[in-house]
Amino acid sequence: MEQAAQTPPLSDTLPDDDTGSQRIRTNFMSDNVGPVCPEILAAITAANTGDAPAHGDDAWTARLEARASEVFEAEVRVFPVATGTAANGLALTALTPPWGAILCDESSHIFRRECGAPEFFTSGAKLCPIPSAEGRMHTDLLSRTIADLQAGGRRLSRPSALSLSQASEWGTVYTIEQLVELTTLAHDAGMGVHMDGARFGNALAHLGCSPADATWRAGVDILSLGATKSGALAAEMVVTFDTTLAEDMERRIKRAGHLWSKQRFISAQILAWLENDLWLHNARQANEMAGRLARGLLRHPAATLPFDTQANEVFAILPELLVQGLEAAGYVFLRRTAPPGVEGTLVRFVTSYDTQAADIDALLEALASIE
Repeated sequence: MEQAAQTPPLSDTLPDDDTGSQRIRTNFMSDNVGPVCPEILAAITAANTGDAPAHGDDAWTARLEARASEVFEAEVRVFPVATGTAANGLALTALTPPWGAILCDESSHIFRRECGAPEFFTSGAKLCPIPSAEGRMHTDLLSRTIADLQAGGRRLSRPSALSLSQASEWGTVYTIEQLVELTTLAHDAGMGVHMDGARFGNALAHLGCSPADATWRAGVDILSLGATKSGALAAEMVVTFDTTLAEDMERRIKRAGHLWSKQRFISAQILAWLENDLWLHNARQANEMAGRLARGLLRHPAATLPFDTQANEVFAILPELLVQGLEAAGYVFLRRTAPPGVEGTLVRFVTSYDTQAADIDALLEALASIE
């Protein structure tokens, strides 16, 4: 269970004041709450000139596919959509028949935050959540789950897809070695591998490796790549590394109602995001600010961090009085259910590409001032 701490103050959504002084951000609810990145906003404006072919036959989409192939060091097909839920659902339809099983971590977005969308898009495939302590699936439990489903024969859903969240919902990141172990198990069982990359840029910034190493070279067949949390207006895309998975994707997208007539405005956003490695620059800034916050929280005598901060989400267990004090000071964040036996309140703070050191320092100062 989770809930917002409070409605964000209007001042937190307004630009800098007339004096030029910087407003201190108090909304750490999500990386979706911030403004559109200036470079991406400029790209939308630049695309808003003249006419262009509709439904993805435009020059921006063609350049995006070429740029994505450069980024991933392989010939890929890309399919821009407006939401991460659509990207995940559509990607999974390419891997899973209606009678199939999608194996995912119990904390995964597709299981806990998408209102049955994967089941809807796949016309009935079953989600099989696998427990973990920190959002990263373990090979022994994955192996056991696959064996149990296979042993059930035609009475159970066939294990068809493995879905991995990178970064995870608890802000942790799979290493390349962990990815390879999990994808190898899946492929040996005849399953395809999907990666939910809503924060893939943040994971990549943490790993310090190439996009290819963290995806197809590690055994990923299809990727939902998210730009919205990293500065886009509304822009995600499905990236297929196995080209056979792309054959019917356009029909799947059209049937699902996610084929944009003016697709150039989605493609232009992601293209600008990938150009000059803006996506990695934004991810590094968000990660650095999360690290700054985590280090500051660790210095507080009453704070405990239950998970490693490896991307741009910081989870902390705080006494309820401190949480209420932050709320009273105008800070907005997410409350989560604390693990069994843990005293205190589990909260989540999310940093983004436009979070600054002054924002983090002000939050830490506010926390330290609560008596």
